[in-house]
Amino acid sequence: MRRTEILQEIRKMRFEEAYEVWTERRLSQEEAARILGVCTRTFRRYIDRYEENGVDGLLDKRLTQASSRRAPVDEVIALADKYEGSYRGWNVKHFYSWYRHDGGQRSYSWVKDTLQSRGLVKRGSRKGKHRKRRDPSPLPGMMLHQDGSTHEWVPGKKWDLIVTMDDATNEHYSMFFVHEEGTASSFRGVHDVILQKGLFSSLYTDRGSHYWYTPETGGKVSKEKLTQFGRAMSQLGIEMIPAYSPEARGRSERAFSTHQGRLPRELALYGITTIEEANRYLAEAYRPAFNAEFMQPSAEEGSAFIPWSGVNLDDILCEQYQRIVTADNCVSFGRKTLQIPANQYRCHYVKARVRVHRYTDGSLAVFHGPRKLADYDSHGKLKECKKRKAA
Repeated sequence: MRRTEILQEIRKMRFEEAYEVWTERRLSQEEAARILGVCTRTFRRYIDRYEENGVDGLLDKRLTQASSRRAPVDEVIALADKYEGSYRGWNVKHFYSWYRHDGGQRSYSWVKDTLQSRGLVKRGSRKGKHRKRRDPSPLPGMMLHQDGSTHEWVPGKKWDLIVTMDDATNEHYSMFFVHEEGTASSFRGVHDVILQKGLFSSLYTDRGSHYWYTPETGGKVSKEKLTQFGRAMSQLGIEMIPAYSPEARGRSERAFSTHQGRLPRELALYGITTIEEANRYLAEAYRPAFNAEFMQPSAEEGSAFIPWSGVNLDDILCEQYQRIVTADNCVSFGRKTLQIPANQYRCHYVKARVRVHRYTDGSLAVFHGPRKLADYDSHGKLKECKKRKAA
């Protein structure tokens, strides 16, 4: 199943659940819209289409037909060339007046968006706005937080504690120590949640480089150029939300303050000094006790989680890289040479574009389209092939 088809199915399931709790008057339209990651106006449109045509009315027609109003590629290129040739440095409004004078028929917004999308004009900064304390999400699974805290959890050893928690209830779904926070630890936290609870709607994170690509230090994150983690969340249909200040991550920061005050003392009490023992203690004793004490009921009954029933989750929550096969049917990856074994599908894969998956345990796999060609251990040694499809 293609990614777009998977996302459509997820959207239909989420809408039916949101529609049900809305019709029961347990959620407002605004809250139900947040579950779907859309505005209230879009949610009302979904309601009209659903009530008129059923679930099929939710299908996105943009996936099957091109917009009749889309500008031809030649027109877009001509506009960019015109701006670069004689008007570089002009602001959009100034350039637009000359564009209209020369017979241009497009709107100001189209001209501005076209120039901005091609990097010819900088986007203006957003105006300041009045801020207020945000209420918790009304349902579990609407928004999760993931963050890490570096601390001396046992004497003389600093580890990173990775926590994935629910915004609505403060329930900690995943807690574990790693030597260094990164892409693999983020994948592991999300993997734990999806296997326990299912797919969730959105994930709130800091602007760490494994979550986001930030073109300018301290600036806005890029939502077009995705990291490996961002690509995986997009593939699952999970909206990512960046935090721009410690105050924005207040719930996570307060939780970590509690952990830093309690965990080192409890680990010392039981004589725990290794990361393996500490992780076992977190899973078997500390996290259940913490949830029992600090977990709060959600504002509304129900859940926004959707049970996971898709393809192999490990082939989404992993790093993926494109490679070209060499003349000896090998792929170079990270100073390793991955030999592609012979199979019944093709005589050879020379010059074929393949995809290398690196899983959280360091093992590797090579895919050609949806078909897995081979599995490898962390050293690049070929393992027994398994015929299995990815997303």
